[in-house]
Order: sequence, then C-alpha cells, then structure tokens
Amino acid sequence: MKRVPEGFPEGFFWGGALAANQCEGAWDEGGKGPCVADILRVQDTGDPKKKSNKETATADIDFALADTGGCYPKRFGIDFYHTHPEDLKLLAGTGMNSLRISINWARIFPNGDDAEPNEEGLAFYERLIDEMRSNGLEPLVTLSHYEMPLHLAKAYCGWYGRETMDCFVRYCTTVMERLREKVTWWIVVNQINLIHHESFNHLGIPSDSVDNLWEAKYQALLNECVASARVVAAGHAINPDFKIGMMVYDALTASETCKPADVAANYQHNQMECFASDVLMRGVVPGYAWRFFEEHGLDIDLSLEDEADLLGGTSDFFSLSYYYSAICSAESWSKVAVNEDGSIPNPHLEANAWGWAVDSLGLRTALNMFYDRYQKPIIIAENGFGSEDVLEEDGTVHDLYRIEYLRAHVEATREAIRDGVDVVGYYPWGPIDIISCSSSEMKKRYGFIYVDQDDYGNGTKRRYKKDSYYWYQRVTASNGNELA
Repeated sequence: MKRVPEGFPEGFFWGGALAANQCEGAWDEGGKGPCVADILRVQDTGDPKKKSNKETATADIDFALADTGGCYPKRFGIDFYHTHPEDLKLLAGTGMNSLRISINWARIFPNGDDAEPNEEGLAFYERLIDEMRSNGLEPLVTLSHYEMPLHLAKAYCGWYGRETMDCFVRYCTTVMERLREKVTWWIVVNQINLIHHESFNHLGIPSDSVDNLWEAKYQALLNECVASARVVAAGHAINPDFKIGMMVYDALTASETCKPADVAANYQHNQMECFASDVLMRGVVPGYAWRFFEEHGLDIDLSLEDEADLLGGTSDFFSLSYYYSAICSAESWSKVAVNEDGSIPNPHLEANAWGWAVDSLGLRTALNMFYDRYQKPIIIAENGFGSEDVLEEDGTVHDLYRIEYLRAHVEATREAIRDGVDVVGYYPWGPIDIISCSSSEMKKRYGFIYVDQDDYGNGTKRRYKKDSYYWYQRVTASNGNELA
C-alpha cells in the first residue's frame, strides 16, 4: 500500500486572493463609510522599501480626511466595485476554482457602531458572490482585512477598546447570516499576528491615544483573538457546515548560527510569532506569552469569560500568507520592541527590490512546522511575487520572474503534501494587479492580469493577460502536475 501522495489531491482549491480595500475603490459610494485604509497616502520617496502606514496619530487621520491635494489610492483601487463582472470572467479564465475576497467592514457598518447595517453594502456582496459562483469560483471570504471603520479607531482606539469587540462580532454575524447559503469557507481576520508592520492599518490604534503603544498592541491583539473566537462559535451556530479559519503571516525564522544562545532566541521568537495562532487554534493563552509580557513590563488583561470564549471558539483550519523568510539571533531578538519583531535578513538569499528574500524551501518548512503544531487542514491564503512589470506595445507582459517564483512555491507545496501535510488550497496574492498594502503604490504588481494604471490612478484601466496568466492555466488544468 502506497502511503506517500503523488501530488495535489482531487478537489484542491487553485485560487487567487484579493482585499476589498486594495481593489474595490468606490470609497464613498453605496453608503460606505471611511475605513483605516482610506487614509493611506502614496508617497514617492524613491525608496522601494518605504512603508506608508506603520504608525498613525490622530492628527494624521484628521489631515487625511481634510486633505484635497494628496493621492490616496485605496480610495479608487482598480474600480473592482464597478468592474467585477468583467474581472471575474478574466480571473476564471485562468482555470482557478476559488477566489479569496474580503468584506469591507465599513461598507456594512459605515461607522462600525451603527444601529443598523447598510443594506446597499450587504446587497453588493451578495451580488459579488453570486457572480463569483456563476464563474465557478468557490468563495473564501475574509471578514477583516484592514477595513476597520475609521470611526472605531478614533472613538475606541480600535481593537484596544473592548467596544470594538462587540461591534466586530455584530458585523460578522450580520454578514454570516446574510450569506449563510452562499459561503462555506471563512477567514475571520487577515494576518492576525501582523502587529509590528501594519499596526494602525490592522489594529486601528492611533499612536498618540495610549501611554504604552507596545502594551496596547498586544492587548488589542488578544481582544481581537477573543472576538474572533466568539465569531467562530456564532458562525457554527448560524450554519454548522461553515468552515471557519484563522490566518497568520508566516514570520517563522531560522537561527542565524548554531550557537545555543541564537538557537534559544530563535525559538522564543517563533513562539511569539505563533502566539495568535496558538490562542485561536488551541483556545488558551500559552505560558510562554505570559512570561514574555511579564519580562517586557506589559500588563495584559484576560478575564475568565474571555478564557471561556477562547476555548469554545477554536478555528476549523489554519491559513497563512507566505512571501519570504528571515533569520533571528540572540542579538536581534534582544531588540524586539514596539515596531521591531526581532528578525533580520538572511544573507544567503536573494531579495527583490522591496527587500523580500525568495525562499521556496522555507514554505515547505513552514507548512510542516504549522501542521505538526496544529494537525488541522492548511490553506496558503497568500503567496506571490511583487515586481515592476513592463507592458509591451503589443499588449504583452513577459513576467518570467513571477512564473519562476510561483513555480518554485507550488513545487514546495507539493513536497509538503508528500510529507503528509494536509494542504487544501493555494491562493496566489493579487491575481489581478491591485494597490499595494504596505506602500499604497500600484507599481508593485503581483497579478496574472496587468491593469494599465499608475500609482496616481492615471492610465487606460484596460486589463492585459501576462505570460503568468497562461502558465497558471496549465497549472490549474493539470491539478499542479504541469508547472513548466
């Protein structure tokens, strides 16, 4: 009896992943309120590694809302709100059988704490999902993907305030009730452990609104975990067939050396990067986290009711984004702080212009490590290669670099499956070009489909199929057997 799988299982999800705030646009249409992503401005600093949204103060929020001269690309996206029927046909043309989208929280509850949901927003997502299904695309829906209503950030300090927890559970149950017959697969929060580099964009805490921002981030993250567990329990009550998962961005590191101090520091780093997933997959706050909080002077609160909610709302599956890998040493871990996660670049790996080191073997390693830890199905919810692409005069885009990157990572996924890891889906990030999360620029492209638009929204907006589009067709048609 052969016990090692040959390749990808039947029914494997070959998908693509999008976020509402990066593609929809129409930021003030259909009853939508402003969300945290809508105040992120593109800034041409000349540095590809720039970040536009690490920390945001109350004055920054007020300035952005009043600013009439700056460019805020997530307000217009790629106009997916209006162009989704045509875009979905193009995406389905790759042969993908699933699509990951997000619901913009501010499109359902414009302020977050409104008395009633916005019917126009609910109707839009109902139409969008119907359109997806008509194109053979199984929906994988993320409920929170950097789209917190801006009012919750200003009124309650985002996830730091417990009021936001109740608002979120109400929002999620409203959406799940509405889509209970149309959606089976859900991710509650995108990259929930990403609090060092997407702090305001994720947690919604104005940096000047708390005395200890580092402490506030971890308290906010734990509040978010408790709310997520409540959503899982509520979702299963709405429809027992729901598959509700959690998601991290893979930040596992390798030890810089074999020195015992480096090995120990690296292990501690990886424990804290697993903090949120340990809480949501196992239902308890681990002892290593309480020690970390104590040793760094962080006063984190968890009630007995919260503990019960965590234990009663564990996730059905684990999902992750994977782009690159890094290393850790005793020295780098000693510098972990409010905006530093303790990792450093691996000098043995080549990086793209944005500093992301390419390491497909790291994906296989991460899949094995997470599966060993949780023994639950795994979805690769994001994986991709951001680059500046060139649209040729004949309408072609030759992105061999993207094909090579994705091919290596699909091969790594297949090897993890052969290792015994239960991987059920692979979702390349941004299968159609969208606005970059970290820098709000357009030129950092990931898609199989080129959108003729620059950082400032200029261009014809026409869509063009890249070489990678035809490559992905071969991958999906062969269930991952044809990767050339």
